[in-house]
Amino acid sequence: MQTKTQPPHGTVPAGASAHDLEVVPVRHYGRWAAAAASAAALVGLAGSLARNDNVHWDVVREYLFADLVFDGMATTLWLTVAAMTLGLALGTVVAVMRLSANPVLYGMSSLFVWFFRGTPLLVQIIFWGYAAALYKYVEIGIPFTDVTFFRAETNALLTPSVAALLALGLNEAAYSSEIVRAGIQSVDTGQTEAAHSLGMRPLLTMRRIVLPQAMRVIVPPMGNETINMLKMTALVSVIAAHDLMSNIQDVYAQNYQVIPLLVVAAIWYLVLVSVLGVPQAWLERRYGRGSATGSRTSPLRRVFLGATAALHRKEAVR
Repeated sequence: MQTKTQPPHGTVPAGASAHDLEVVPVRHYGRWAAAAASAAALVGLAGSLARNDNVHWDVVREYLFADLVFDGMATTLWLTVAAMTLGLALGTVVAVMRLSANPVLYGMSSLFVWFFRGTPLLVQIIFWGYAAALYKYVEIGIPFTDVTFFRAETNALLTPSVAALLALGLNEAAYSSEIVRAGIQSVDTGQTEAAHSLGMRPLLTMRRIVLPQAMRVIVPPMGNETINMLKMTALVSVIAAHDLMSNIQDVYAQNYQVIPLLVVAAIWYLVLVSVLGVPQAWLERRYGRGSATGSRTSPLRRVFLGATAALHRKEAVR
């Protein structure tokens, strides 16, 4: 009596071709259960908000495209771009100073970072907004003498928009300097030594050799800082800088429709953040070429590719 032996698990029987093998995809039941639970929770939350009369969706529709909202968004975008430009430019200078061997430059830059990172942004905004209480006039001249080159009232110079820009820009410079410093230090020192051996000056080496390579480390956190800056502009409403949140607060202070108008603000902040996420993702892929992180696809593209692959598998089964 002969017995038929089965081949070991995971081996291909002798004489079998690739067409005789049945490909069985691995089932991930836990993933599907988690996805179903997440989708059910999202649908439940959306349905609860849609049926909630306290939201007053009619008020949301009334103010969603109001002129005051667009005026506030223009100020918000202006503050974001200007503050990030000031913060990145000054932060780069501070980062280079912190890497300097000169103890005075290192000490001054470290003191700058310590102060502006150590105090809350809200305190800095209020300080710049009420700086006239400390100095009634802004004067530029020779110290300890009566010689003055420039003199103006502080309230005339530090308007709410200018005060907001100074507070946001200087605070961002402290954080940007640490991001830029980390990016510069991530570049191998041999690159700098090789550039110096070719006769390149330190400033040219920093601009042509070090900074382009450091951008791979700088861009992702700097993109997050830009998005965070967009949201932090809402804090300037305490000095009435006429940004999006300031205009929203002016309206619900009169009609007491707090929740609907906060929904309007949240919708537009989400829209603006989503728009800013597009160039951030492009820059990350642009400067991340050749690395493992540079080949990553966006979550939306992964969902699209996954759905397409599932449809192809169903067609193949049929």
